[in-house]
Amino acid sequence: MGIPVKDVLQLSVLKPARVLAGEPQMENREIEWISVIETPVENFVRKNEFVLSTGIGCSEDPVALESYVQDVINSGASVLAFATGRHIYKIPDRVIKAASKHDFVLLELPWEVRFGDVLHDVLQEISRQKQAEQQRTEEIRQELINCVLNGKGLQEIMKIVYENTAIPVAISDHNKLVRANYYFDQHMIQVLNGEVEGDYQLIPSHETPFKDHPLYHYIEEYQIGANYCYQLTILSNYKKQGYLLFKPESEDELTWSNLNILEHALTACALYFVKENAIEMTEIRLKDNFLLDLAKTDMEMDKQLQSKAQLLGYDLTKPYICLVGEIRFTKKVDDHIGTPDQAVMSSSMHSRNYYIQKEVAHAGDVLKRRTMATFEDGEVIVFLEADKRPYMETANQFLDLVERRLNELLAGINISWGISMHKDGIYTFHKSYNEAVTAYNIGRQQHEIGERTFFSDTRMNRLLMALSHEKEIEQIVKNTLHKLIEYDQKRQTDLIHTFIVYNKYNSNVSQTARALNLHRQSLLHRLRNIEQLTGLSLLNADDMFLLELSVRLWMLKKVDGE
Repeated sequence: MGIPVKDVLQLSVLKPARVLAGEPQMENREIEWISVIETPVENFVRKNEFVLSTGIGCSEDPVALESYVQDVINSGASVLAFATGRHIYKIPDRVIKAASKHDFVLLELPWEVRFGDVLHDVLQEISRQKQAEQQRTEEIRQELINCVLNGKGLQEIMKIVYENTAIPVAISDHNKLVRANYYFDQHMIQVLNGEVEGDYQLIPSHETPFKDHPLYHYIEEYQIGANYCYQLTILSNYKKQGYLLFKPESEDELTWSNLNILEHALTACALYFVKENAIEMTEIRLKDNFLLDLAKTDMEMDKQLQSKAQLLGYDLTKPYICLVGEIRFTKKVDDHIGTPDQAVMSSSMHSRNYYIQKEVAHAGDVLKRRTMATFEDGEVIVFLEADKRPYMETANQFLDLVERRLNELLAGINISWGISMHKDGIYTFHKSYNEAVTAYNIGRQQHEIGERTFFSDTRMNRLLMALSHEKEIEQIVKNTLHKLIEYDQKRQTDLIHTFIVYNKYNSNVSQTARALNLHRQSLLHRLRNIEQLTGLSLLNADDMFLLELSVRLWMLKKVDGE
């Protein structure tokens, strides 16, 4: 941020100055500071500096004077002014020629012009210019913040930035998906959005102007195909939200002023993402609470409830299948991801829930079915719009889509499902949920994890569950199995499981032995132990029925007690 040399020379104190070289560059060169420097120059002069000199020490040596001027030129200064009349009476032609060769602005000042007056007036003009520039950037900063506070989007932020910097800009999210842009390179946008093939990568950045600007160390250079741009990371609460991409025509456009505007744009973008995330989280929380109440509370389906559902994007007038699932991982995966850090566990859960929610919505879109989903303590609750087909067929098709994609995203995940659609059709969310939970609980004691249990297939188990609460039946079960249970516990055997498999194969010894991977004589020995411990005969139909009924009731009770 500087003042053009031409404007500085309009100051009254510099009216007597005579331009000896570099006049065509006076509009392009800027002055950011002024100083009095004599030989040697060394590193005392910085870029865009107005240098005043008397030429002392070089007055009798034109070669030394030329060398001094060359050192000032090499330092990146904008102007060199010699006070003539005491040490130097006339600036040598060779010095003027050297300055002209480099398009460097060289001035001659009469000795009567005091350096102190020049310093005062130039510094005052630089200060005034900086204050005006700061006022301008402050107004832009306020405009950017108001843009977010007034509900405008990222595109409006990009428009403000471009109109005040003339630098093409774009905003991407943390996945590099471009959300908004203003005159940014369209091919680069298509590569970032995955619309066309192309590679993009960070590259070691060469030096950019204004090393002393706060943004300097945060600017990264980005290569997309054969093109290059710069990027700044948008952060809020130390979390990466996205990127501000900008593509100046040349590094000369990266002025202090423009970098200030980009810095303010970063703040506005961070504020926008925080606001967006807060709105999204509020909407998710409202949806979760609504669905949990819908599933777990017997609510009256009045107009107020339906209006609330419509505001959240739900239609309660359709028939829905309820799917209740429990998420589990294989032990190997659990061991790998397990950590005592609660924050990491919470983050992992949110990430997992995000993927599940995403795949539920995707499967619903594929099947053209409405879906409503929520989570609570590892439990997944999904309401899937039903159709005229059997609900089991629709649910299986839906879960096949969900689980196939989930297995690609989350290795080792398993979800056991209980599924129901209440016979009354619509407005049966609470009843369907209870039936799905019942189906899940029954399926848990019958199957391995990752299975699906339909409520309509659990009639026998529900009948047994009802019987299991009768005191007299509970006593019969206890008397029938207590010796068998004690034997298994003491000897670390599994005679009950042996009976279940034996009964499954309709008392076929050969098939049972193969299923249990036992020698035939070992199986017969186990069967004799069962008869001896229970006092029942496995050849008697009534005894077999009593033993089967007792085992099934005992297993139901065992699951309920876990």
